[in-house]
Amino acid sequence: MRHDSTPTARATDVVSTKDAFGAPCWVSLTSRDIRATEEFYTAVLGWEWRKAKLGDHFRIALVDGAPVAGIAAVAAMWQMAVAWTPYFAVPSADLAVARAQERGGTAAVGPISLPPGRAALLADRDGATFGIWEGELVTDWETWHRAAPAFIRLHTRDAFDAAIFYGEVLEWASAARGRCEINYEGEEVVLRSGGDVVARIESGALGAAPDPTIRPHWQIHFAVADVAECARAAEHHGGSVLRMSAEEAVLRDPDGAQFTVTSRRAP
Repeated sequence: MRHDSTPTARATDVVSTKDAFGAPCWVSLTSRDIRATEEFYTAVLGWEWRKAKLGDHFRIALVDGAPVAGIAAVAAMWQMAVAWTPYFAVPSADLAVARAQERGGTAAVGPISLPPGRAALLADRDGATFGIWEGELVTDWETWHRAAPAFIRLHTRDAFDAAIFYGEVLEWASAARGRCEINYEGEEVVLRSGGDVVARIESGALGAAPDPTIRPHWQIHFAVADVAECARAAEHHGGSVLRMSAEEAVLRDPDGAQFTVTSRRAP
């Protein structure tokens, strides 16, 4: 979902979902309290903020002036769970929603108009939540694409079955120019866009597990300089550490949204 609808200065700056078809194009956090959310992620990840043109319920997170992610304080308003969600670029939100529903997925929100585009929040047939976006991307989307988030990973019941679902909904591996490529590498499904790894899908999640960290879900990974420092900051500011190693930590913010910080030095 693109939260910032600022007009672009030059036509050549405009990148649309037709240019990044099927690829992850944004990550967004639903929140109940936008000020508290800003304070937590500033402390943990060092983010700066700017207001979005969509209104007071939306913010853009920045690193060195480049957009990293969006926050939408709509969890209570739309009766949605607080969670980090990846959004995928599609040329038609209506068509993507129809394809998802035909294949056993569900539509939680939308498609709705959020100028300069349209968005929908969906769940795949194992319950993992994801979004779709049709329209213009942030002006410096290529910077976002290269820098942050580090990557996204789907933890699901069956990686190959999930790849079929998403491949049919998002038209991965089709013959058209610019589509994403799927590779099966060991036990994982690896998604590439323009030669770059943009997502991974792995098996092993349990549909009925009481612990949300092992139920099917998309996990957002942010690259950081110091994983241990991020973990300490998260605990100090009301969050928690769910799992931690030398190279990455799975964290939970005070509202319950989980995300991963990954060392920039990690291969």
